[in-house]
Amino acid sequence: MRTRTRLLAPLILAALPAFVPALSQAQEATGPKPPCGGDFGGWIEEVKAEAAAMGHAPETINAFFSGVRSDPAVLKADRAQGVFQRDFVDFSRRLISENRIANGRANAETYDATFDRIEADYGVPRGVLLAFWAFETDYGAVQGDFNTVNALATLAHDCRRPELFRPQLLAAIELYAQGGIDPGSTTGAWAGEIGQVQMLPEDILVNGVDGDGDGRVDLKGSARDALLSGGKMLSHLGWRANEPWLQEIVVPESMDWSQTGLDTQKPVSEWQALGVTGRSGDLGRADLPASVLLPMGKDGPAFLAYPNFRVYFEWNQSLVYVTTAAYFANRLSGAPVYDAGNPAPGLSGEEMVRLQEKLQARGYDVGGADGILGEMTRQAVQAEQQRLGLPADAWPTRALLNAL
Repeated sequence: MRTRTRLLAPLILAALPAFVPALSQAQEATGPKPPCGGDFGGWIEEVKAEAAAMGHAPETINAFFSGVRSDPAVLKADRAQGVFQRDFVDFSRRLISENRIANGRANAETYDATFDRIEADYGVPRGVLLAFWAFETDYGAVQGDFNTVNALATLAHDCRRPELFRPQLLAAIELYAQGGIDPGSTTGAWAGEIGQVQMLPEDILVNGVDGDGDGRVDLKGSARDALLSGGKMLSHLGWRANEPWLQEIVVPESMDWSQTGLDTQKPVSEWQALGVTGRSGDLGRADLPASVLLPMGKDGPAFLAYPNFRVYFEWNQSLVYVTTAAYFANRLSGAPVYDAGNPAPGLSGEEMVRLQEKLQARGYDVGGADGILGEMTRQAVQAEQQRLGLPADAWPTRALLNAL
């Protein structure tokens, strides 16, 4: 969580080939990247020296790194991006099944007292955690089989994002010193996340909770520990108790589409005055700030995104993932299936790359031409739609690509 892209869980890797497991909580560092690359053994010695400077005993450090190795499979998974090119309807239908809904509701009953405690202590509704639990590990069933220390060392040594992973590797040493992991046997996601809700070592140190009272935090074997730790983490990230997160809406055809998107917020009362209504149930409190989210444009599903929805981006920065997770939390809380509408066909991955290249040529920062429709690309699309006199709903179509 916090401010970087999560890496999605082994469950989703299995269900959707080439999906990227998602990174959990650690703060994205600023400033120069830490040392990376070069001879792996020599680099490990540098990390050992840093760990010693932090106060770890030599025997602890040597035991922690005794069997460490670079894992090419981790790098292969890290480079896999294809699933992020799927649109919201396709993505959500692949992840949300009647079986997953039924299992979620059964788990809600099994762990009813735990969810009551989470709601009382952290203000996080059960549907929210159930959705993350389902997507990350299928309620604990698929937690990943990558050696955690090898995964963290591999990604910290790699020069793509060492500022994210070196702190996690050092945090793992502290977790080991506390008896929280075994370097030789602890496994999880390829990005170093551990347990049923997939938390990184730094997250576990800060937010780990002994939910079952056995004197230790076991995020792999104890659902109560995992759920309470996840609830504490969401609270730490800014979850607002007793407030909604995402709600399906009906948007009038007269809407000024340029006012939609996450970068535009208005009080709920203003959206109501513009003709926005809830598809089922009333909208949130009149003074709550909210954004109209159209993940597939004006003719597709429509949602009102409240402040809590932004907390989802601290868990994962993929718009399609967080929208699906937030919607699934609603489904588990009793909401109906969304109205898919009849959106215009989206772009293929290759077409999206071409569009992003054209947008970059016009001076927009879209975060790279990677074929993924992220928020920066959506904002650029919306600006160009306005300039060209097209409906400015941030949904890129072939008409826009051809116009550019």
